[in-house]
Amino acid sequence: MHRSPLRQRGDAGAALLRRTFWLWPALLTLGLGVHGSWRPELWRDELATWSAATRSTGELFALLDHVDAVSGLYYLLMHFWVSAFGDSATMLRLPSALAMSGAAVFVALIGRKQFDTRTGLVAGLLFAVLPSVSRYSQEARSYAFAVLAVAAATWLLLRALELPTWRRWLPYSVAIALAGLFHMIALCVLAPHAVVVLLRWWRERGRALLIGFPVAVLVALLPVVPLVLLGRRQVGRQISWLHAPTLQDFTNMWHGLFQSPLVSGCVLVLAALPAAWPKNRRPAFEIGLIAALPIVVIWFVSQGQTAYFLDRYLLFTVPAWVVLAAAGLTALRPRALVAIGLIGTALLGVQDQRNTRTRTAHEWADEQGAAKIIAAGYRPGDGIAPVRGNDAYMMLDFALDYYLPERVKPKDVFITESPVQHKDLYSVACKDPAACAAGVDRIWVVTYGSPQDPFKNMSEGEAKVLSGEYSTIQTKQVKGITVTLVERSKAKQ
Repeated sequence: MHRSPLRQRGDAGAALLRRTFWLWPALLTLGLGVHGSWRPELWRDELATWSAATRSTGELFALLDHVDAVSGLYYLLMHFWVSAFGDSATMLRLPSALAMSGAAVFVALIGRKQFDTRTGLVAGLLFAVLPSVSRYSQEARSYAFAVLAVAAATWLLLRALELPTWRRWLPYSVAIALAGLFHMIALCVLAPHAVVVLLRWWRERGRALLIGFPVAVLVALLPVVPLVLLGRRQVGRQISWLHAPTLQDFTNMWHGLFQSPLVSGCVLVLAALPAAWPKNRRPAFEIGLIAALPIVVIWFVSQGQTAYFLDRYLLFTVPAWVVLAAAGLTALRPRALVAIGLIGTALLGVQDQRNTRTRTAHEWADEQGAAKIIAAGYRPGDGIAPVRGNDAYMMLDFALDYYLPERVKPKDVFITESPVQHKDLYSVACKDPAACAAGVDRIWVVTYGSPQDPFKNMSEGEAKVLSGEYSTIQTKQVKGITVTLVERSKAKQ
């Protein structure tokens, strides 16, 4: 019996889809990741990346010796990327979009390995439409690389469990090492990985698992341990602002993890479905461990001296949550519910997707708008005084430096050493503001204040010089920022 040409074409199309099922989620993730990536202004963490990446390699290593050593691999990668492709917002964020696209590939592969090709495809597409995936595809930080490394490590682990040879354990070691080098908190995935290995060993009693996995982990940790030790020395400067999480923090974390209350609820409901059916319960339990156990571990660890419980630090668990949700979705009948679930989840996140692409989506203040005001009224010889002090963590000086045109180079009045000279992310404040302002007739003062309080959070000495030796020429405000131009009083000239 001969098949009709139409049937043959249908079979060929189905075969092509089975072979390339991982490609479509990757392309969709990349497309959504790049779309609108030029709109949000760089926020303080991204500005730290820009500052590090635009230094020479010598200056970069000097910085890492003082702060942010845990981001060293990412900064080095970005240094070479920026040298090759420039430092526009889209170019700074494109590596993260590419990393998330790679993570989508491994999400699809995990879904197929634990369940079937259909689940893999659905998992990859569900991953692509999550608002948090788009958000951190457009973030010039290492979180997307940690997601990629953990997703790859999970797939490589499942592959090694099928045939535990050194050729399969070695790539797993590399992926785990990269996970730790890109974000040390991601190493918590080793806890559920170890449990999965033990469960497989208990069922199969294969001695190779009890040897291969520990050796692979030890090899992976060799390049990470020095970084952990250095990171511990710097932890006070990195995350001292985090506090021990409460049960309320645990509840609120889910909204940040998926960047949408509606989408988070949808994913968690779908992820719970496999537990209700006997079919595929074992693989679902394994993926559920990989999704949930790191969150529990980090919550308990954060009750100690140092807290690490933050939604973006837990982003590496999203691939496992998505695979679990896809397993629940593809088990529904009729099959039309799968498409409805995918489209419905995407639609629930549309508003949150839009919100991630607004101009001030990453930061509440409009630093680019402040830079435009300065550029419009700039004269050669002008000075600038961005607020530091208690507001130094906002890195307003980096933001203005990034957004001001090349022709606009005002002198940073109240510092004696720039961040590069200080081998740090912060500058050294001038101890004698009056002496530092000598010879500068006009200063652009930029603060997170109001026209009624234009020198808010400036140091007492700086505010005294600005109000006593200068007169206000103009005050303008953009969202969250006040820009005040002061000119030295004629009596003081």
